[in-house]
Amino acid sequence: MRLIHFFGDVGREMKAVSWPTRKELRHDTGTVVGMTVFFAAFFAVVDNGLQWLLNLLVSK
Repeated sequence: MRLIHFFGDVGREMKAVSWPTRKELRHDTGTVVGMTVFFAAFFAVVDNGLQWLLNLLVSK
């Protein structure tokens, strides 16, 4: 019986949610994808730089 009440509450909450518009969703998705690419590139540069530095220190 509690499970039925739970799903009823979930349904009521889902109707109360203010969903983003298509334009807002596109903008937010673009922001997430852009930041993901930025951070991937940033960490790749940092990783390669540290690897180069460590190889330079170890080879001497």
